[in-house]
Amino acid sequence: MPLILLIILPFVGSLLAAVLPANARNTESTLAGIISLVCTVQAALLFPEIANGQVLRQEIAWLPSLGLDFVVRMDGFAWMFSMLVLGIGTLVVLYARYYMSPADPVPRFFSFLLAFMGAMMGVVLSGNVLQLAFFWELTSIFSFLLIGYWHHRQDARRGARMALTVTGTGGLCLLAGLLMLGSMVGSYDLDAILQAGASIHQHPLYTPMLVLVLLGALSKSAQFPFHFWLPHAMAAPTPVSSYLHSATMVKAGVFLMARLWPVLSGTDEWFWIVSSAGAATLLLGGYVALFQNDLKGLLAYSTLSHLGLITLLLGLNSPLAAVAAVFHIINHATFKASLFMAAGIVDHESGTRDIQRLSGLRRMMPMTSTLACVASAAMAGVPLLNGFLSKEMFFAETVFLDAAPWVRILLPLVATLAGMFSVAYSLRFTVDVFFGPAATDLPRKPHEPAHWMRVPVELLVLICLVVGIFPALAVGDILRAAATPVVGGVLPEFSLAIWHGINTPLIMSVIALLGGIALFGSLHWLRSRAVLGQRTPVLHRFSGKRAFENLLARLSWLARAWRRGLTTQQLQWQMLWLLLLTLVAGALPLLLRGMQLGQRNDLPLSPAFAALWGLGALCALGAAWQAKYHRMAALIMLGGAGLVTCITFLWFSAPDLALTQLVVEIVTTILILLGLRWLPRRDQTLAPLTAQTNYRARVRRIRDFLIAVSAGLGCAWLAFAMMSRPFPESTSTFFLEKALPEGGGTNVVNVMLVDFRGFDTFGEIVVLGIVALTIYALLRRFRPARETMDLPEQQRFLAGDLQTDLLNPRNAQDTAIGYLMVPAVLVRLLLPFATMVAVYIFLRGHNEPGGGFVAGLVFSVALLLQYIVSGTQWVEAHLPLFPRRWIGVGLLLAVATGLGSIAVGYPFLTSHSFHWTLPVLGEVHLASATFFDLGVFALVVGATLLILTALAHQSVRAHRYHSRLLEESVLPKD
Repeated sequence: MPLILLIILPFVGSLLAAVLPANARNTESTLAGIISLVCTVQAALLFPEIANGQVLRQEIAWLPSLGLDFVVRMDGFAWMFSMLVLGIGTLVVLYARYYMSPADPVPRFFSFLLAFMGAMMGVVLSGNVLQLAFFWELTSIFSFLLIGYWHHRQDARRGARMALTVTGTGGLCLLAGLLMLGSMVGSYDLDAILQAGASIHQHPLYTPMLVLVLLGALSKSAQFPFHFWLPHAMAAPTPVSSYLHSATMVKAGVFLMARLWPVLSGTDEWFWIVSSAGAATLLLGGYVALFQNDLKGLLAYSTLSHLGLITLLLGLNSPLAAVAAVFHIINHATFKASLFMAAGIVDHESGTRDIQRLSGLRRMMPMTSTLACVASAAMAGVPLLNGFLSKEMFFAETVFLDAAPWVRILLPLVATLAGMFSVAYSLRFTVDVFFGPAATDLPRKPHEPAHWMRVPVELLVLICLVVGIFPALAVGDILRAAATPVVGGVLPEFSLAIWHGINTPLIMSVIALLGGIALFGSLHWLRSRAVLGQRTPVLHRFSGKRAFENLLARLSWLARAWRRGLTTQQLQWQMLWLLLLTLVAGALPLLLRGMQLGQRNDLPLSPAFAALWGLGALCALGAAWQAKYHRMAALIMLGGAGLVTCITFLWFSAPDLALTQLVVEIVTTILILLGLRWLPRRDQTLAPLTAQTNYRARVRRIRDFLIAVSAGLGCAWLAFAMMSRPFPESTSTFFLEKALPEGGGTNVVNVMLVDFRGFDTFGEIVVLGIVALTIYALLRRFRPARETMDLPEQQRFLAGDLQTDLLNPRNAQDTAIGYLMVPAVLVRLLLPFATMVAVYIFLRGHNEPGGGFVAGLVFSVALLLQYIVSGTQWVEAHLPLFPRRWIGVGLLLAVATGLGSIAVGYPFLTSHSFHWTLPVLGEVHLASATFFDLGVFALVVGATLLILTALAHQSVRAHRYHSRLLEESVLPKD
């Protein structure tokens, strides 16, 4: 099974879950469980190779020249994280099957969960740092969807927005840092980066790069000062919280720090930034957790504290501390996932998570209470449980740290105090909830859940016990395989023995246990006497949520102020600024580097060509002059300028461009004609302009004329400067030489569009589809002004002509009657012929002028003629075209063609030629680019029809408007 399937399968399952019916609850959970279990088993089967030190790697060519291949890479550390993501994901799916309510939209839940699993696997297995950044942002997006799953709740919407804003902003910083890192190394490949530690440390950009990367990592793992978003993510369903906190979202930050530890650590900058953030989060999370009254809130802040512990270990610049961090990542995932699931069971069965209302549940839920107590003991670091071992390693690293004297004194105190906090909030989770008198005011009478809902908790707690009692046997090989890549390949000596004798770390553990018990008892006594309020002492004055919302409010106010100052609703001013900025951007490099023409004297210039362009210039000036007075005349002259451009392309032997220009001119003219219908008419009744207003208008026209002339002359000069230069060894020569042998076609332009520059073309058709859908969405809500619909139809209505038209029901469906009958018959007969021409242009495009884009426009024009003559309603009643489906099919064909290239080991959209000898037809040549071109064809047809018919529907609305007028004025009133 290829490694890439560990990423692809969850996304495939996400798509399947999204289309399943809402009542297929068992099918959806079974699908999600099978996919996650299959991936888990497959990853587990790879351990023998991983344990031998192998690095499994799979590359798929994407953009090799830019170092942007899709690389899937698995070493011991990636294997360990894969097992956490997939294994705990499988248990979460099983748990969610029984947790989620039948009223919840379950398909959406499992679809988001599987997509999130796939994104996290993409982060873990990425062998290219830019690819890692892509999946990193996907985790932010899917976590946003999961946190806001219950979007009818305000806390869910706010928590999701906060998480997305913080982690998304950190992701942008991370992308900038990774771009700098790849530039420093000369490659974005992870293997190359992991071998360049010395050069990275010595690079002058090391510090800014490090800060940017750490901003992404620390914000993702909710480390101080970005810690505030994680508790508000508790609005998500409990299965989501269990998954986010144990193995995925918040672990991504510490994963990245551990992944890049061999090349980024070992400096003072790394030590102070990472260890300071970790220590602050360790204490802050533990302290605030003591005063939480919500079970999930307590666990959320405890997650902050333990993530701070891992971060602090990674920041100590010690290989042994890095091993301890990896060990605690494993241990924390097991006990934290089980604790969240136990909290969810309590909430599910009792109806509340409020610790102040819960009490004595061990009598009603004995199995759940036992499991929760064991998991809490592991979180507190009690001996014979897995949390104790990694906590001991943490204490040892703080004691034997080689640093300044005050740091060597302060760190053990911080570690011991954090251990006390951990014991205290663990006791609060268990003693206050499961012991004491039985609660009597709960929404529901608690009882044990369904057995299979408790199975994931039992398995995780069993792991806590087995690792705690038999650490070397249970996890020794896994830890060695996972920690070796983190420390750079040379593993330090460490021991997983339970007993190391009486030493300083053991004494610190005893102090933490006893001190934590005393702290819990003191706080319990203060609460019983109402000395402690509902808020966290001291720290309630400092709210990260309040600071975040204030910052967003100020940024929004600043953005609105800038928008008011820099924008206007007048189109002329917007166009003025765009043109001025374009002129400056184009002229500045020429002024700085000089503006010299080439020395070629063989350009095909002649008096006839000059006269042609003189005619085009006159058409352009006439269009500009008539735009104010006669829009139809301006449009006709604008078409003349376009025709001159088309002839120019032919003059310079560019028939593809000429054909495209001609068809685009037709479509554009139709578009402008449809748009002109709804523009406000010039009001001739306005009072005469004053002399001052007249002067300003004249100055504005002169200014606009000079800008337009400057832009036109600048573009003409640039074109002439390019054409007058020799091209002995240029990109055009390359394409001319490579088009046939490598692209399989003699039409260089088409081969470039569908092969060499296929990715650019793919991006362009995506943009075209987005634009078409956006225009369609906007025009659906657009309603023309009443005065626009009233003229000239209102005059005809008063004369009685329109009444006759509207009273005839046939006119509502077919406008091709009367004098339009003959044109209607002609355009309907023209449609098959135009379709045949479009197919011919499409099929010849790879070797002769033509292609999918031109063929799509030709076919669109043929269909638009039907709309123009026969009317929108008649065409849509007889030719159900569904433009949006054309757009979707076109995009799917383009993507499928690119993925087909990847499937056979070539870069995205690489063209392949196939030759067959058929009995009657003889030799048949087919290029894979044909399917990509077919996608372009379909999308162009769909986008063109969607835009123009959306405009045409305004006429249908006008017709209905006048029909209502007729009914109100002609029909008798009751």
